[in-house]
Amino acid sequence: MPNKVQVPRISDAVASTLERRILEGSLKPGDRLPPERELALEFGVSRPSLREAIQKLASKGMVQSRQGGGTYVTAVLEASFFDPWQEMMGSYPNLREDMLEFRRMIEGQAAEWAAERATDADLQRLDQAFQVLQASFQVDDTEKRSAADIAFHQAISDASHNVLVGHLSAALLRLMHDNIRLNLGELKSVPAAGKLLMSQHAAIHAAITEKKPQAARSAAETHIDFVRETLAQTLRSVARRETAERRLNTDFSTS
Repeated sequence: MPNKVQVPRISDAVASTLERRILEGSLKPGDRLPPERELALEFGVSRPSLREAIQKLASKGMVQSRQGGGTYVTAVLEASFFDPWQEMMGSYPNLREDMLEFRRMIEGQAAEWAAERATDADLQRLDQAFQVLQASFQVDDTEKRSAADIAFHQAISDASHNVLVGHLSAALLRLMHDNIRLNLGELKSVPAAGKLLMSQHAAIHAAITEKKPQAARSAAETHIDFVRETLAQTLRSVARRETAERRLNTDFSTS
């Protein structure tokens, strides 16, 4: 029949909704989908239709079932970017500088857009991330600090309401995780470094909260510039320690 209306299948509509949640970051890599009964009730569909929808996402690699039960969101949207660079980062340390340069561009723009576009819910999430970050700097736990740092910057990227920025930021922060932890560890020996880092984060937080796009961009770029310089100092410090250890070992082996 001409002009026949194509009615979407229920499972396609549900799959599209779940896919959109993954794309926008409402469902993140590693998140477990709610139980079938809860999702079926939320969408007002039968459980067979829901299972069909989840299978569609699984065929795209966006979710997977794990042993022991449960369906989880995968990192497929970030993995194609993350995986090859992760290996090369270990082989070519100079790539870290390029990553930070790229991160400066991404996070500066993300902060500017977040200041323009953040909703009340975004600002509430950013406040929570900032409070966790503040608390992490009160304890001597580098892993906790680095996790809180990453969560804070990801909250900003998500608040930019650009899905590519959100997912690229997540991939970059995963790549930089070891460097963030290393930087924070090295900074323990630098007087007032912790306060300086927190003041930089506070400036970004305030500019976004006060809806000041240019101030937010500037604060984010200033922070990354500080991180870049800290990384350079860290690499020089590591190189000096390794040189000193080699000299020590050589002296003892020849005596």
